[in-house]
Amino acid sequence: MELQQMRYVVAVAETGSFTRAAQRCLVVQSALSHQIARLERELGARLFDRTSRRVRLTAAGAAFLPAARQCLDFAERAAAEVAAAVGEVRGRLSLGVIPTVAAVDLPAALREFRRRYPQVRAGLRMAPSHEMVEQVRQGALDLAFLGLPLTVRPEGVRGHELARDRHVAIVAPEHPLAARAETDLRTLAGEEFVDFPAGSPGRTQSDQAFAAAGVHREVAFEVTTAELMAGLIREGLGVAMLPSTYAPQLSGVATVPVTDAPGRVEHLVWSTAGLTPAAAAFLEVLGVPAE
Repeated sequence: MELQQMRYVVAVAETGSFTRAAQRCLVVQSALSHQIARLERELGARLFDRTSRRVRLTAAGAAFLPAARQCLDFAERAAAEVAAAVGEVRGRLSLGVIPTVAAVDLPAALREFRRRYPQVRAGLRMAPSHEMVEQVRQGALDLAFLGLPLTVRPEGVRGHELARDRHVAIVAPEHPLAARAETDLRTLAGEEFVDFPAGSPGRTQSDQAFAAAGVHREVAFEVTTAELMAGLIREGLGVAMLPSTYAPQLSGVATVPVTDAPGRVEHLVWSTAGLTPAAAAFLEVLGVPAE
């Protein structure tokens, strides 16, 4: 069994096509198909069901795929560790980020990181904090930027607290609350809300605050991005609460301090197994201590 064969299997699984997988791997399709067929003979099981329209994983293929990905990750990390030992930083950097990260200027940090370490392939994905903690534990992410309530700490990972903040109300400029110096949760409870999906950490912070205040609110719109949230607010369809340090990034809305607003903590976390050379280099760019 060869790493190249595993790489071909992963490519076919992710693209759903032998043709697209060959294009991704920069090989001719016949060579890729031959190598996968050879692997299937070695394993004694078919990894894919091939039809004229679609390629699907078999049960054996679904069982093989996670281990194949892990082997490829280990091989890539081993190569990166060797490069680091001779003074080079290369490999891959997988970052996760919440939609409302505000403690760091992430685009600027990535630009500086690419300037310093052009041989590292950096990737970024956006997801809720609780999902990214699990992805860091599993090794799918090298680093993740989280936003959590004050009472919650990420478990099973290492990390660094980046910043603490409190929420403010986000309303349309013509909304009656926009002219007020401040408001409170009881007043806001009478409004229709735009918020993140139920169960996500971004939503939980607000839900817990309203519950603690003993008032009920109505969430009319559940969205996954703050930009869409702001668009709905600009149209007068609802109000929201977001961290005060993130709110200035939204255009066409007004912010109002909330006297009993919830707070949040932004964390940067990584695996308890340690940092890859690329992840350690990114922490250096950010000025974040590794321990």
